[in-house]
Amino acid sequence: MPYEPPTHSVERSLRATLGVRIVAGIDEVGRGAWAGPVTACAAVTGLRRPPEGLTDSKLLTVKRRTAMAGQLAGWVTDHALGHASPEEIDELGMTAALRLAAVRALEGLSVAPDAVILDGKHNYLGGPWQVRTVIKGDQSCVSVAAASVIAKVWRDARMAELGAQYAAFGFAENAGYPSPVHRAALEEWGPTPYHRLSWAYLDSLPRWRHLKKVRQIIDEADESEQLGFDF
Repeated sequence: MPYEPPTHSVERSLRATLGVRIVAGIDEVGRGAWAGPVTACAAVTGLRRPPEGLTDSKLLTVKRRTAMAGQLAGWVTDHALGHASPEEIDELGMTAALRLAAVRALEGLSVAPDAVILDGKHNYLGGPWQVRTVIKGDQSCVSVAAASVIAKVWRDARMAELGAQYAAFGFAENAGYPSPVHRAALEEWGPTPYHRLSWAYLDSLPRWRHLKKVRQIIDEADESEQLGFDF
């Protein structure tokens, strides 16, 4: 399906309206998974022409996405990854875990950005950064598109490594997200040490329901994003 390539329009707007110089785009991957970390990438791209075919990582084939990540590694001005573990997600909730991963990514940059573009409509990052949220920013903004590709390729590779240890769960194919294979493995074997134990899928596992962790503070936004077995 044809798609419009991302542009630097938001980055240029931030420079013009806020007088900033360095703008980082942030995207995350792993938000809706049953297993694995949530990973954020902060990417600084300047205003140079991006590699041909750059777009939201979800619109690229695995082969094209992997090749694009290789191109981006040498093209971006700066980038860094940040992660929040399943344990941190269970303890903090997804919104706070997203912020933790994004902060870690931003702190990993060689130079702190003056402003940040977040994919989506919710500002889960907050201060001290100047933040602009952009719905479908991973398709429309160059820096966010670059971040989406780098983050997804890294996390998919990490989940494939875990898949070698837990072959029944199909992590190399589903990256920890809901799938029939993943569901069947959970019913038979229960969650691995890399599963999120506060997630709704455990409600449908009578043999393993006792493992569920309940947080004292419930974030309704977190709950609405969790997929149970009726996905």
